[in-house]
Amino acid sequence: MTAKIIDGKQVAADMRAELKDKVAELKTQGVVPGLAVILVGDDPASKSYVTAKEKACEEIGIYSDDNRLPDDTSEEDLLALVEKCNNDPKINGILVQLPLPKHIDEDKVLLAIDPAKDVDGFHPVNVGKMVVGQDAFLPCTPHGVIQLLLRNDVPLEGAEVVVVGRSNIVGKPVANMLIQKAATGNATVTVCHTRTKNMAEHVKRADIIIAAAGWPNTVTADMVKDGAVVIDVGVNRVEDATKKRGYRLVGDVDFEAVKEKASLITPVPGGVGPMTITMLLYNTVLSAEKAMAK
Repeated sequence: MTAKIIDGKQVAADMRAELKDKVAELKTQGVVPGLAVILVGDDPASKSYVTAKEKACEEIGIYSDDNRLPDDTSEEDLLALVEKCNNDPKINGILVQLPLPKHIDEDKVLLAIDPAKDVDGFHPVNVGKMVVGQDAFLPCTPHGVIQLLLRNDVPLEGAEVVVVGRSNIVGKPVANMLIQKAATGNATVTVCHTRTKNMAEHVKRADIIIAAAGWPNTVTADMVKDGAVVIDVGVNRVEDATKKRGYRLVGDVDFEAVKEKASLITPVPGGVGPMTITMLLYNTVLSAEKAMAK
C-alpha cells in the first residue's frame, strides 16, 4: 500500500474560492470584511508570513489594514493600536503576529483583543467556548486539520485518534475539537507528549494520527498501523548540503517510510501549512457575517 497524498494546497484553493464568493455576496449588502494585521519588528519569517496573509486577503477581496511597527514600539503604543482596531467598524478581525519583542507582554496584548475580532482563536474567551462546545472562533491550524479530514471523507465518528503534542496552538485545541459532540468530532482521542510512556503502543492503535510535536521523525513506520490516516503538522529544518539554502523542510513524520503503510498522508510542505492562512480568512469572513447579523 502507498498512501494517497492529501493535497493541502488544493483544499485551501477550494476553500478560498468558496470564501471569495461569500465576500462578493457580502459586498452586495454593503459589507467588506476587514482584517487588521499588526507586525512589530522585522523578523524575516514573520514578515514573510504577514505578506502572505495580506496577499491572501487581496485574493478573495478582504480589506487588509497593514500595520508594521518598529522593534522598539512600546507596549502602551501597541495596546493603543489594538484598542483602535477594536473600535473600528471596518475591522472584523485583528491579528497580532507572534512572537513579539521581549519587552512586550504577549498575553497582555492577546487579552486586549476583542474576542469578537479574535480571528486567531487565541483569546481565553474563545478557547473556553471551544472547550465547552459553544460557538467560537476556532484556532486556524487545528481547524485546518479538521477541514483536511472532512474534505477527504475521513470518518471521525468513533475513530481512534492519537494527537502527538500538547501545545496550546495545535495539540490541545485539535484534541478538544475532535471530542466534541458534533459532526466535526465524536472521535476517541488520546494525547501523547514528552512524558508519555510507551508512545508507540498508543500511536499504533490510531485510525488517525495527528503529529504536532515539533521534532523530525517523531512518528516512524513501526508506530503506524496499516491503513491509518496521518496528518503531519510539524515544520522542521534539517541540514541538507544538496539544497541551495543548506537545509530542507520536513515534518514530524518519517514520510517516505510511513507513506507505505498509511492510507492517506499529508506532505511537508504542501499539507497542513496552506490551510492555516485559509482558516484565518474563514474566521474573518465569519466575523463580518456575525457583525452584519447584529
